[in-house]
Amino acid sequence: MDTSFVGYYSSPIGWVQVTATHEGVASVLFVENQTKAASEQQPEHIQTCLAQLDEYFKGERRNFDVPLVVKGTQFQLQVWEELAHIPYGKLTTYKALAHKLKSPAAIRAIGAANSRNPLCLIVPCHRVVGSDANLVGYAGGLWRKEWLIQHEATHGGGHRQLSLF
Repeated sequence: MDTSFVGYYSSPIGWVQVTATHEGVASVLFVENQTKAASEQQPEHIQTCLAQLDEYFKGERRNFDVPLVVKGTQFQLQVWEELAHIPYGKLTTYKALAHKLKSPAAIRAIGAANSRNPLCLIVPCHRVVGSDANLVGYAGGLWRKEWLIQHEATHGGGHRQLSLF
């Protein structure tokens, strides 16, 4: 088992916990408080991710380029890869994702995979809305999803996100 390291970023919408190994970033999640102590010795991946999060929240970064260590089922990985292609400041629907994955009946499964995304912000699950454009389903809370969508709309753009594979 590879050693994990933890770092925290205090964002305008709460704490972001970054977990990484020596190979790359494994998770970026909103947390209510610092439940684990930050690692005294942090690998470069955490330091880089924290710096990029700071740039993102300042409106200076649209794409993340840290090495990732992604674990999930084959279906989850497919969904997360599609999420990674949603441009900054743009929205899509669960239904549109289902059609892109050639699984039009898998809308709920896509929602479930989206809710288990361990790399929020880096893999932008907040950019997925309901078919009626309502904000639905965000593990970090709908108020954060709304804030992130507004933040990206304010800072504009339409650049492609990082590829997972």
